[in-house]
Amino acid sequence: MEKAEQMKLSCRHEEALIILEELLFEDPENVAALEEVADNELSLNRYGRAETAAKQAIALDKDSYTGEYIMGFLRSRTEDWTEAVLHLRRANLLKSNNPEILRCLGWALFNTGERAQGIVTLERSLNLEDDSTLTLCDLGIAYLELRNFAKSHALFLRALDLDPENTRARECIKALERLRAALTTVQEKVAS
Repeated sequence: MEKAEQMKLSCRHEEALIILEELLFEDPENVAALEEVADNELSLNRYGRAETAAKQAIALDKDSYTGEYIMGFLRSRTEDWTEAVLHLRRANLLKSNNPEILRCLGWALFNTGERAQGIVTLERSLNLEDDSTLTLCDLGIAYLELRNFAKSHALFLRALDLDPENTRARECIKALERLRAALTTVQEKVAS
């Protein structure tokens, strides 16, 4: 199991999956191996296989926070926000204060219309892992949608400070500038 984990961390997902499948052949009810299969399949963008493994892990162990997290992440990808929140809340109950679970939960909450709770949850995630460019950008987009441009801009700049090549942060800053320009134009027309 440890060797598969090391391979996953070095992005050798296919090799990790071979080891994990051997473990599952010997013990089909190995929840940890199923969780790792789901995580590796997710990294390879094989979402159907990731979901199958996550569901099996949850079926075998109702306390599989990894299985719940992966199910919530997958539901977020398809913008099934309500279902995502259910899985991510369960994952958070099972493994509280995990910055990645909180990031995904905050984003899902924000997108279900629970904007204040979503932002609070994203802020909590950022407090736990202040160098997460994913969280900085998610939170920046949330503030952008609420038209808190100063806060949004600061978060995107912080993401760029951490990762100057961050495409998402660059695109978000451009979107922010376009929105500011459009609002300024509207305000000028209304004033004249």
